[in-house]
Amino acid sequence: MISEYFSKDYTGGAFVLFGRDHFMALMVVVLICLGICLFRTHWKSETSKRFTRWGLLALIYGCEGSWQIWMAAIGSWTIQGMLPLWLCSVTSWTMPLLLVFRSRRYYQWAYFMGIMGAAMALLTPDLMQYGFPHFRFLEFFALHGAIIIAVVYMTAVEGFRPTWKSLGWIFIVMNVYWIFCGWVNRQIGSNYLYTQGKLPTPSLLDYLGPYPLYLIWMEVIGLLLCGVLYLPFAIHYGHSNIQKS
Repeated sequence: MISEYFSKDYTGGAFVLFGRDHFMALMVVVLICLGICLFRTHWKSETSKRFTRWGLLALIYGCEGSWQIWMAAIGSWTIQGMLPLWLCSVTSWTMPLLLVFRSRRYYQWAYFMGIMGAAMALLTPDLMQYGFPHFRFLEFFALHGAIIIAVVYMTAVEGFRPTWKSLGWIFIVMNVYWIFCGWVNRQIGSNYLYTQGKLPTPSLLDYLGPYPLYLIWMEVIGLLLCGVLYLPFAIHYGHSNIQKS
């Protein structure tokens, strides 16, 4: 029955980290991103571009909104876990700044923080017993995949580009937000952005040492990953400057 795939107590099979279904979901996201890059010149009209942007926004809002509704329907919605304070939730709800208003300032946030947060979530999902084809599995990968796909689309098709200078204000904003989430966590007993402890399921945080040492490593790794994300453009800009000289 269809209701089984929305059940809180799903018995169809637990999520398996880097199992077949996980690998296939990751491949779908990768192939869509590659397809956008390879066929980027096919978006020739403003109408097709607008349709794509609004379609991606509808998918992101549909996934994030349906997750909130589903959690409330199964009696699992709590202020400690469902406020839109997770990095990917913040990025999801603010996506109109990129996909509707096409803000180049916001693009910097979406490129670095959006891709980083969504990629980490895709690699180590906190899905527990909800394997494919449960609603939670499909919603999770659709949402986080759509965030990355939206940024890749804006980069490859609409010509938005990350800048090295933007990393300064992104670092400041992210740390201020991190401190804010830490304050919220102490007030309501939550763990947004993992300032109070690690995930109960296997994640990349398990390799970063005990609390609070892993918080420092999160900062270091975040900066390194920002550098990795910017590297293709640094190489491109450097190559272009060499050709001009």
